[in-house]
Amino acid sequence: MYRTGPVTLRANARFSTICLHAGQDPDPATGAIITPIYQTSTYVQEALGRHKGFEYGRTQNPTRLALERNIAAIERGQAAFAFASGMAAIGAVATLLQSGDHVVVSDNTYGGTFRLFEKVLRRYQLSFSYVDTANLDEVDRACTERTRMLFVETPTNPMCGLTDLQAASALARRRDVRLVVDNTFASPYVQRPLELGADLVVHSTTKYLNGHSDSIGGVVVAIRPDDIEWLRFVQNAEGAILGPFDAWLVLRGTKTLAIRMAQHNANGLALAQYLSRHPKVRRVYYPGLPSHPQHELASRQMRGFGGMLSFDMGSLGAAETMLNHVRLCALAESLGGVETLISHPATMTHASVPAARRAALGITDGLVRISAGIEDIDDLKDDLAQALDQVR
Repeated sequence: MYRTGPVTLRANARFSTICLHAGQDPDPATGAIITPIYQTSTYVQEALGRHKGFEYGRTQNPTRLALERNIAAIERGQAAFAFASGMAAIGAVATLLQSGDHVVVSDNTYGGTFRLFEKVLRRYQLSFSYVDTANLDEVDRACTERTRMLFVETPTNPMCGLTDLQAASALARRRDVRLVVDNTFASPYVQRPLELGADLVVHSTTKYLNGHSDSIGGVVVAIRPDDIEWLRFVQNAEGAILGPFDAWLVLRGTKTLAIRMAQHNANGLALAQYLSRHPKVRRVYYPGLPSHPQHELASRQMRGFGGMLSFDMGSLGAAETMLNHVRLCALAESLGGVETLISHPATMTHASVPAARRAALGITDGLVRISAGIEDIDDLKDDLAQALDQVR
């Protein structure tokens, strides 16, 4: 059961109910239904060695704690730890490794993750192999006696490739490695990796969990007692915590996660279908299309197909023309907000990935990525249509 003050949620409570109530106690002082923003650096103690469970703002904060309990329940984990960004969350997961350890990583990983692994963590004698984690034979071949972690993104950013998480978790158990899943692109509404066998889930809360493009944050959700103990220690020791106001903003976001994701799913699929029929679009990448090579896997592993899609315009010039003429879609990095965002991965989100590597992954100069918002779908189609009309 999930304790929520005077309300106790049953263990089989449905998703939207968990999003709304889990971890959030009415304020004991006033009865306020919304968790307050506890904007404080320290807490007065009742007497020497006696306090109310809170001592110092880096170590504990009631607003952050409410969010952590909420997201742990949403992902069906045992504990969650909120950090100042998604990259800080991934950095915390990396502290589970020791010098000499090896990690197998999805080859089409987020550019910021690639930068952290290659430019920072290799300095500490960690090694990384990037493989197509959709091909588990390739994953198995990449594992060595020093492999301690399998780090997966599914769907991948921006190519929307999938990894079979149940099969990957079986491989990870056989190899005695942790399976870590970056679930940012899908959100817990669409996909819950812990239920499919993962050991750890990470999110950039900046994206779908917050959903309003007004907060930066990250979270790690764990199930193993040893991971929970270590992550709690590291969160305090390194101090890259999520502040109380950002925690409050994400709590506001999770209350509407279910209804927002239903619309993101619907708009993502509709835009993918529209673009797949457009004569100026070379190819669309979206797991909800029957043409996607892993459509069957998406149908059984995901609840809906998400709001993220990419499409290839064939050249940088065509992509640039289209991107420079959108009016409703916002040309911006990030994803998961209620507004539709459109971007150019090669020069924006994945600019830190070497050009040759981008080309090998299919991230061409003509590739465009869309984070479908929750606007009226006909208005979104009209905007893309007028922008595509400018491409000669």
